[in-house]
Amino acid sequence: MSRAPQVFHSSFGQGPRSVLAVHCSLAHSGAWRGVAEQMAEEITLTGFDMLSHGRSPDWDGQGNYQLLNMQAGLSLLTVPVDLVGHSFGATVALRMAMARPDLVRSLTLIEPVLFAAARDEDPAAFAALEEASQPAEAAWEAGDRELTTRLFNRMWGTGEVKWPDLPAPARAAMLRAMPVVMASRAVLHEDANGTLAPGALAPVTMPVQILTGAASPPVIPAIARSLCRRLDAAHTAVPGAGHMLPITHAAQTAALLRSFWDLH
Repeated sequence: MSRAPQVFHSSFGQGPRSVLAVHCSLAHSGAWRGVAEQMAEEITLTGFDMLSHGRSPDWDGQGNYQLLNMQAGLSLLTVPVDLVGHSFGATVALRMAMARPDLVRSLTLIEPVLFAAARDEDPAAFAALEEASQPAEAAWEAGDRELTTRLFNRMWGTGEVKWPDLPAPARAAMLRAMPVVMASRAVLHEDANGTLAPGALAPVTMPVQILTGAASPPVIPAIARSLCRRLDAAHTAVPGAGHMLPITHAAQTAALLRSFWDLH
């Protein structure tokens, strides 16, 4: 395996429990601050900026984006941690657990967007997701990065701040990251990296929980059901929350992490 990319990382909290967290697309490691502050005396949470996000370098288009971030995350680990990932970051965290289960004490996947897992689980939900994604796909094909980003953010963002009202640096950061989102379509929609291939998930024997927002699109609970069955995982849907629940519902997310870790 090639040398892991160097990425920016930062830590929150000063507690004894070591946690590594992987953020969602178009965000950065600071997205975990709210959750970490809820448990500042219990955990030390390290977050890293995925390539093309935050203060990490841009992806150069070479190699597989998901697996490069997996390598980057694993390069930060020397002892077993509780691993947490959100959205695309949850798919990276899952790949980390597959590659180095010895370094993962427990795994929490929040709103994992491995859409291929829903294809057989709920074909209607998968088809609805594909249809909803078409406007952004068309905008990307037409070379309109800003429209693509606006449409993607409308589908998956918090919905609380409209695109024109976002600060210019936030818009610029999202525009910067959008190409890696589009480059990951085959990995997420078609499972191009074989995450769901027979036997691929066998190494993931640590305790696993999946958290979703009860108000998320139907494709998300379908993914959760599929992964729960494959990973023998527990699933909790957070009432009133959507896709961005670690940010919008930080206290509830922290409470669910705490109770899961207490169990294991």
